Amino acid sequence: MRAIVYDEFGGPLELRQVPDPTPPTDGVVIRVHATGICRSDWHGWMGHDPDIRPPHVPGHELAGVVAATGAGVRRWRPGDRVTVPFAVGCGVCPECQAGHTHICDDYFQPGFTAWGSFAEFVAIRYADANLVRLPDTLGFVESASLGCRLVTSFRAVVHQGRTRPGEWVAVHGCGGVGLAAVSIAHAQGAQVVAVDVRTEALRWATSLGARHTLDARHTPDIASAIRDLTGGGAHVSLDALGSRVTCYNSVACLRKRGRHVQVGLLLAADRDPLVPMHLVIARELELRGSHGLPAHAYPPLLELICSSRLAPSQLVQRTISLAEAGPALVGLGQFSGLGVTVVQIEPSGQGAQSTPRPIADG
Repeated sequence: MRAIVYDEFGGPLELRQVPDPTPPTDGVVIRVHATGICRSDWHGWMGHDPDIRPPHVPGHELAGVVAATGAGVRRWRPGDRVTVPFAVGCGVCPECQAGHTHICDDYFQPGFTAWGSFAEFVAIRYADANLVRLPDTLGFVESASLGCRLVTSFRAVVHQGRTRPGEWVAVHGCGGVGLAAVSIAHAQGAQVVAVDVRTEALRWATSLGARHTLDARHTPDIASAIRDLTGGGAHVSLDALGSRVTCYNSVACLRKRGRHVQVGLLLAADRDPLVPMHLVIARELELRGSHGLPAHAYPPLLELICSSRLAPSQLVQRTISLAEAGPALVGLGQFSGLGVTVVQIEPSGQGAQSTPRPIADG
C-alpha cells in the first residue's frame, strides 16, 4: 500500500510503498477513503508525543470501509462504512466499563501508538467496542472531518460544558477545534462570542453562528470585553487553542458558576499555565478537560448532522491527495490554515487484497 512515512522526528515525510497491515485478532483493517490532517499529527511528527517510535505513519481522523476482520470480531463485516474515535478503548478496563473508552487505561491510538491513516489501509484494535457505523447519507470527507476536532468540540460543548439554549459561550481560538465549537454551540441554541487574532477566522466564525467576535490584537482585555458583551460573563468558555493567554482568559471571562473547558493542548512552554484560582474560588467556577468522544456517544452527534442542524462540510477548507499530505502536515507549524484539510485517498490498485500482508512495526 501507499503511505506517508517519516523516519525521524521533524524529518522528511515521504510517500512510499509499504507492506499492508493485517487485522489484529480483536480488530479490523480499514480501507481509508479520507483522513483529516490535525495539529496533533504535527505535534507527533515534531516528537512531542512519547508514544511514537519512528519510522511512523501519522493520521488519526479517518473514515472508510472495513476491508478485513480479526478472528475475534463479532459486530463488523467487510464492506461496513465506519469511522473510529481517535482514542480507542480496550473495552475491559474500569474506565471502559464505566463508558469512558476515550480515556482508557490501555488505549490504542492510530497515528500515535501505532501506524495511522495517512495510508491506503490502517489496522484498528478493539473494533467491537470502538468502531462507529456511518450513515449512508454521510460522505467520507465529511466523516473524516469529524476527526478529533468536531467530536472533541461536541463533547466539550455538550457534555463537559453542559451548554443550554440561550447561554453565552466564549470560544478562544478559531482554528479547526474552535470553529467546530462555534458551530456546535450555535446548533445547541447558545449565543457565541468568538475570539481570534485573524480577521478571516473571525469572519468564518460569524458565518457559523457567532453573535459577536473579538480580535485579540485590538482588544487589550479580552475577559472584560466578554463580560461586557454578555452582561456579566460567559456561562461556558472554551480554550480551543491551548496557550497560557487563552487558558487564563477563558477562566477569567466566566460569570459566577461558569464552566471552563480546556480543549486545546497545552504543550512545551504552555504546559503549566497560570490559572486565576482566586476567581475560581470567588465565583465557584468549574474547570474541566475534554479529550475526544467515546464511540457510544456518537449517535446524538450523527443525528444532529443528519437533521441538517450541523454541517461538517462547512468546516472543510480544502481536500487534497495523499501525495500532498506531507507538505500540508508540515505547513501546520505556520498556523496559517483555517478549518479542516481532508486527504482523499484513491485506491492505487495495489495492496487491495482481501487478506492484507503484515505491516512493519510502528
